Amino acid sequence: MSRARLALGASLVIVASPALLAGAVALMHSMPQVVPTVPAAEVAAIKNPARAMLGVFELGVPASYAPVRKFGLQVRHAPGLVLLFTGVGQRFPTGYAQVAHRNGATLLVQINPGRIPLRTIASGAYDGWLRGYARQVARFGHPVVFGFAHEMNGHWYPWGYTHQPAAAFVAAWRHIVTMFRRQGANGAIWLWTISHNIKYTAPLRTYWPGARYVDWVGIDGYYYHRSDTFANVFGPMLRHVRAITHDPVLLSEVGIGQVAGQAAKIPGLFDGITRQHLVGLLWFDVAQHGSLYHQNWRLEGHRAALTAFRHGLAQLLGHHR
Repeated sequence: MSRARLALGASLVIVASPALLAGAVALMHSMPQVVPTVPAAEVAAIKNPARAMLGVFELGVPASYAPVRKFGLQVRHAPGLVLLFTGVGQRFPTGYAQVAHRNGATLLVQINPGRIPLRTIASGAYDGWLRGYARQVARFGHPVVFGFAHEMNGHWYPWGYTHQPAAAFVAAWRHIVTMFRRQGANGAIWLWTISHNIKYTAPLRTYWPGARYVDWVGIDGYYYHRSDTFANVFGPMLRHVRAITHDPVLLSEVGIGQVAGQAAKIPGLFDGITRQHLVGLLWFDVAQHGSLYHQNWRLEGHRAALTAFRHGLAQLLGHHR
């Protein structure tokens, strides 16, 4: 709701006491904000797409949309999801969300808490920021996919397994979703994002916030080795997920490295997405230096991989989910 306005007629003058003015200001700030409501059909079209979706992460966002456009030209299909990482306390990137929307894409925002204790988010210590952020999302007026504290079932982030309790994650997640809903941000689609890793992660069910608080499940996974396939990278975690929920599943970060045999493995990736009726994939189009095996996930410059990706993507998009 927009802030209450005092309409004065041309010939009417009202003189109010300081106490009355103070009360009016307090009332204005306590009133809910008037915000646009995202049409239910627009939200439903994203939550349950008729065909699989292509997403991408590119370096240089949100300063420029050019890398996303370039990726779309390379693979011959404009991405429908664009990933952006942000932190607790930062503003919603409205300008970038508008650019993405004009290009036919939905923004996927991963909000990371850094070293903030999750229990403090759940207890309301960041509610001022949350209310303002959720109102910014609501005013944007289009669907946005949100994740929070992604890959929390792994031990490599300060908000994850062995660092903070699973119960604190669940409480923080529920609190954030509840705060968004109270501010009228009905266009938010909630992506519970986990690592594909089974060996070095916590029991998955302990991190499950509950069906009322999740719309999609995201699985992040990469091919590092020649032996990596869709079946052994994503298969085990998919079975764990589907023992908990039947929500749509997105491969929310995926890349196949050159060491793993990128061009040869891409057809199997798309075949697995089709067979498992997944929402789609978000390609992590980055060359990571200093990471495990200095992996290059990029397709650009690798003709055979790019050809395989175009072919697999065309087949995937030709199927109804």
